[in-house]
Amino acid sequence: MKPIAVAATGMVTGVGFSAPACCTAIHCAIDNFQETRFIAHGGDSITASEVSLDPPVRGREKLVAMATSAVRECLQAIEEDASNPIPLILCVSEKSRTGRSTKLDESLLPEIAGRLNLSVCSGSAVIANGSVGGVEAIDRAFELINAHGAPYVVVAGTDSLLAAGTLNALDEQYRLLTPSNSDGLIPGEGAAAVLLRPAHTPMPGDFIIRGFGFGTEPATIASAEPFRAEGLSAAIRDAFFRSGCSYDDVDYRVTDISGEQYAFKEAALAAAQTMNQLKEEYDIWQPADCIGDIGAAIVPTMIAVAKSAAEKEFAPGDGVLIHCANDDHHRGVIIGRSVNSDS
Repeated sequence: MKPIAVAATGMVTGVGFSAPACCTAIHCAIDNFQETRFIAHGGDSITASEVSLDPPVRGREKLVAMATSAVRECLQAIEEDASNPIPLILCVSEKSRTGRSTKLDESLLPEIAGRLNLSVCSGSAVIANGSVGGVEAIDRAFELINAHGAPYVVVAGTDSLLAAGTLNALDEQYRLLTPSNSDGLIPGEGAAAVLLRPAHTPMPGDFIIRGFGFGTEPATIASAEPFRAEGLSAAIRDAFFRSGCSYDDVDYRVTDISGEQYAFKEAALAAAQTMNQLKEEYDIWQPADCIGDIGAAIVPTMIAVAKSAAEKEFAPGDGVLIHCANDDHHRGVIIGRSVNSDS
């Protein structure tokens, strides 16, 4: 599999309105968690990470505004060079999510493209599959760049869990972090985007994506099946196979874990089942500790965080394994690497 490079990133989250601002806050463990007007079933205020736009907007309009800002930030890196239409692959929440905004799949992409004065060209698409949709978008980007010769592809995600229907559903399942429930998540919202280009000959300073993988987990967070982390383990093996990498090529993990013990157990079990030799150090980073659970925006966010860490030279190493999981059976993994003069 030929690698692709991350040329630029863009972000809007509860801790910043640009990729440098957001990544700096995440690297410094700064959050913006605040009590909201939403009340959990026990009477506690729900804590969340909210994006405060000016002027304030909500719902579908907020998803559009956040995504437009993130994609625009990406495109600034090639404003003078982008003579051809650039495919935009947009990730949004799963269709099955309670409280989801309407008509996301039909109209969100054209509206964002219109605000950016972009044409919705061949290769552009909407992927409605939550967190793992970001890995599916990377899969499509590989095909567009390596098989169809696209000079650039933008992968973006925009999402918000701060909707009454979504919060009520999570609350009924006892999945929100509250004073009476320590095993829960903090809902968030945001958008992120990555500008991808060919990397046939990776150069020092590049942050490249070497491969990706998928898996299916029989035992979801809501099921009664025995939990063995089979889906994430399969996704890790698939990513290593496609990329030609192994654990020797990765030094740390960036994950979508947002506080629930189920996800921590899954990460630990998957590492134990796929690692043939113990690694002395294998850090695990969780951006959700600072920005909350941002759903379909998490994969480009994790790529941006890893790229920023490499550029600032405080990542634990050059190689990173990025993994994510939906509430259903889908699991996804990305293998990334920072190229230095010795690579």
